[in-house]
Amino acid sequence: SYEEPQLITLRYTPEQAAGPTLGLVGKAVTFDTGGISIKPAKAMSTMKADMSGGAAVLEAIAAIARLELPVAVIAVIGATENMPSGRSVKPGDIVTAMNGKTIEVNNTDAEGRLILADALCYARDQGVERIVDLATLTGAIIIALGSTHAGLFSNDDDWVAEVENACTTTGELGWRLPLHPEYADLVKGKYADLDNAPEGRKASSITAAEFLKNFVGEVPWVHIDIAGTAWGQTRPYVGSGASGFGVRTLVELAGRAADSA
Repeated sequence: SYEEPQLITLRYTPEQAAGPTLGLVGKAVTFDTGGISIKPAKAMSTMKADMSGGAAVLEAIAAIARLELPVAVIAVIGATENMPSGRSVKPGDIVTAMNGKTIEVNNTDAEGRLILADALCYARDQGVERIVDLATLTGAIIIALGSTHAGLFSNDDDWVAEVENACTTTGELGWRLPLHPEYADLVKGKYADLDNAPEGRKASSITAAEFLKNFVGEVPWVHIDIAGTAWGQTRPYVGSGASGFGVRTLVELAGRAADSA
């Protein structure tokens, strides 16, 4: 995009904080045309909702602060738009992430994982002890789960169990999908460490999560793909348009973290 991206960091650090420091990471693409790998026109009008993960993180930390929950939280939001311009990233470009890994950008419409890569690295380096990221990341999760469940992916069984339980409690349902070394092999690059868009359509939501896993280190992490649940649920208690999915789950997690200390 012609517009410069922004990395937004918010900290809530009450004096009486207990439990692990939570890292909340959100993807906030304010409008996603796909960039040079441009989307079809009919698929573009709702792409103002591609900032839903970042919006959920922003509202969640605000609610946590208003409720004065005794838990430390660091929120990191990668905000940008994905638009064609003379300054756009081109398919085939190679970029270097914050942790030094190189990435082949073979599809500029797989931009969300590039944004989250640095945001996750940054959150980890700030000393968070648990991470949850929210992103409208893949169309494949809509095919798999529709708008009923969000996709959950994790490197830690205990942490994902806590997140899934919070999802169930709040009614923002999540369903865990697997990670596996064979899926991780699919995101290895030919000319760089990683490929942001492997050829073919195999397990696209899973390979996106495998890509993100490279940027969290050993920190317990859950990725929530909300592409199917962030928009257009048309339920009586949600209505049309954006749903706000994820806010209640993140607030619930913060409350549980404080209670468990």
